[in-house]
Amino acid sequence: MRNYQHILLAVDYSKQGRYVADKAKSLASLYHAKLSIIHVLDNIPMPDTNYGTVISLTQTSSDELLETEKAKFTRLGDYLAVDLVNRWLLWGVPKQEIIHIAEQEQADLIVVGSHGRHGLALLLGSTANSVLHYAKCDVMAIRLKN
Repeated sequence: MRNYQHILLAVDYSKQGRYVADKAKSLASLYHAKLSIIHVLDNIPMPDTNYGTVISLTQTSSDELLETEKAKFTRLGDYLAVDLVNRWLLWGVPKQEIIHIAEQEQADLIVVGSHGRHGLALLLGSTANSVLHYAKCDVMAIRLKN
């Protein structure tokens, strides 16, 4: 089995997000792999920007919600020691954007937290479930406690 070369961590800001991030960091260290992170904004309005759906981490916006999201994302990226060029903060549908960036950046493992939904919640789908079924690379779902 070939070692992973590039791990993409799909970040959310749940209470257990740091646990998932630590798992991804440990895997990257174990495999001497590059670690990238992605967070997809789908819960705040998209302000008028001059850079499209990919959010610049170096430009300041007048949108307070966006700046709050950028600050959280930057803190996590700094904590994980992820290079700026390997940080992806953007608007869109999470499952689509995670898969798109994984393919674009040639990640061979996506790490995502999963709440292990059952019943109706499973039928409606989750980001982790969608990524697992549609990604072209390996996906590791870290089980989160409810």
